[in-house]
Amino acid sequence: MTTAPTILITGCSSGIGYSCAHGLAARGWRVIASARRAADVARLQGEGLDAVQLDLDDPASIRSGLDAALALTGGRLDALFNNGAYGQPGAVEDLTREVLRAQLETNLLGWHDLTRRVIPLMRAEGHGRIVQNSSVLGLIALPYRGAYVASKFALEGLTDTLRLELAGSGIHVSLIEPGPILSRFRDNAHAVYRRTIDAEHSVHRATYRRMEARLTTEGPAQPFTLPPEAVLKKLVHALESPRPRPRYYVTFPTHLMGTLRRLLNTRALDWALARISRGGRG
Repeated sequence: MTTAPTILITGCSSGIGYSCAHGLAARGWRVIASARRAADVARLQGEGLDAVQLDLDDPASIRSGLDAALALTGGRLDALFNNGAYGQPGAVEDLTREVLRAQLETNLLGWHDLTRRVIPLMRAEGHGRIVQNSSVLGLIALPYRGAYVASKFALEGLTDTLRLELAGSGIHVSLIEPGPILSRFRDNAHAVYRRTIDAEHSVHRATYRRMEARLTTEGPAQPFTLPPEAVLKKLVHALESPRPRPRYYVTFPTHLMGTLRRLLNTRALDWALARISRGGRG
């Protein structure tokens, strides 16, 4: 009997991680779903998934969460899908050092820590798949998203370097770059914005009021929004294809931005992105 391939997925409490965990389990994968809060872990277990607690901000939690996952798989891990992240809104001049550091801890450094721990396991097996869930904002920048853009630009560079270094090892590395996806991302972004940005004393307060209206809109707030299953489709190819792609675009905005970045010079791209930002997209 063929042993089911194993995968650890971060950020499975909702949205993309949740959808991909259930979708891969339905395809026969041995999925270890992880989440930061114990209540979410219990809920995922109640839905029939193997689940462990793993907080990307805490190196000790990363270590214990991975150990718990490996205890479930017998020490084997065929794939890792790094997904757990959040978006920190705010003008660059309103981001304190502590706020920017927190964004990088979750969206970049936690992923790096976990990935470094997984690579030796995959080397020992002679194969593996590492898939990083980036963003259209890993390709282009938009105003008032500087912290998130910084985390995704850095992730893209680190992942490209890792892919080059692992060439010939049997470990394949891919990036998925979604645009707008139905999830709790806006709700979480609004909550962290309220905690970290002093909007009333900022020169950007008028823009922040418009941004708050977008963040609190019910349902899709942007054109071309897709359900999280659109990411699952790309993830399946990255995990199961004998020739996984280095990059997977998801949603029309990502395809459009990728094209604009290739065709336009910096000044023309800035003009286009400013118009898009004023339209409330991104």
